[in-house]
Amino acid sequence: MIRASSDPHPKAAQPDDTSKAIIEQLQTDGRRSYAEIGKAVGLSEAAVRQRVQKLTESGVIQIVAVTDPMQLGFTRQAMIGVRVAGDTRVVADRLAGLAAVDYVVLTAGSFDLLVEVVCEDDEELIALLNDDIRTIDGVAGTETFVYLRLHKQLYDWGTR
Repeated sequence: MIRASSDPHPKAAQPDDTSKAIIEQLQTDGRRSYAEIGKAVGLSEAAVRQRVQKLTESGVIQIVAVTDPMQLGFTRQAMIGVRVAGDTRVVADRLAGLAAVDYVVLTAGSFDLLVEVVCEDDEELIALLNDDIRTIDGVAGTETFVYLRLHKQLYDWGTR
């Protein structure tokens, strides 16, 4: 668990152009082989493997299977706007520890935090809101935005 005073995204050395090219190759197809990526970026398979390992260990990238929750039996997704009285980082840490929570962002505006959740059904969402989220010290209020359908979700925005 990350302590409230720590930065979950410490400043690391910026990826060079070659690492950025590797990232873009993986954003296009996360199953692309190291040999194939190496040909595209001008490195050996071993060099690509080493760079991907460093990028993963430093937290610059994650290589995961992105699923459609509906097809896996999770019929309810929602974004929850959370208003906080007190330290938003402490509440964010508590929320991040909940199994149904897959996304926590500190924001400015109407809500202090935005929290995305994936639940099996509406009953699980109700229990999550009432038993878990609203009982956290510092949660002053919530507003839930239930997803009707995921219309677009891409992860290929590239690098700078």
